Amino acid sequence: MSVQTSVEANVLVVTIDRPEARNAIDGSVAAGIEEAIDRLEGSDELRAAVLTGAPPVFSAGADLKVVEQGRGSELSTPRGGFAGLTRRNRSKPVLAAVDGPALAGGAEVVLACDMVVASTAARFGLPEVKRCLVAAGGGLYNLPRRLPLNVAMEIALTGDPISAERAERLGLVNRLVEPGRALAEAVDLAGRIAINAPAAVRETRRVLLESLLVEEGAGQELADEALKTMFATDDFTEGVRAFIEKREPVWTGR
Repeated sequence: MSVQTSVEANVLVVTIDRPEARNAIDGSVAAGIEEAIDRLEGSDELRAAVLTGAPPVFSAGADLKVVEQGRGSELSTPRGGFAGLTRRNRSKPVLAAVDGPALAGGAEVVLACDMVVASTAARFGLPEVKRCLVAAGGGLYNLPRRLPLNVAMEIALTGDPISAERAERLGLVNRLVEPGRALAEAVDLAGRIAINAPAAVRETRRVLLESLLVEEGAGQELADEALKTMFATDDFTEGVRAFIEKREPVWTGR
């Protein structure tokens, strides 16, 4: 299989496993990632996911052999878009663990994730202009949302990648680690999310993302409505009670 999955506590680990093709995205990878996200979203036990690539790369992007054969549509799914992920409507966080180059569509997959843990072996780039292509998997609109516009322009128009160190300085990378440590660090970070109230994580993520598209006042309304939703949950009562009783809460997701 081109995508492998495993579970660590409440975290689903999803691995693109085509090292012989530099983890390039083909139809089997797109379908496999979509299936993994379906599993994440449909499970009460799974609270977050980590997406990574089999060493030594994260992903070289779209499999150009598939594109050359006129089968480029296979690289996307109807619900998920490119790689089964870049346009996926989901409620749970997905983190990227990048321990090697993430280029072209590989970078677009990273940009579709909520957080990024990278090793110093990672690089991020959109080299499509070097092949008379356009980064149409979300990179051209996600990149300027994550980086200053002039930096996004530099990456997209030169086609040259940036280092993991620079990506961290610019805020794209949450944690920078030594080679070989990205996956473990990403699972640790995902675990820190997974111990929190599932409904609160879901609503907080939603408000953060939707607030990017509205005015400040409307953003406040989004937060207020989300808080009202929390007041009506069993987990709100459990969270308050656990705090008073000085113990760890036991979340039900209700």
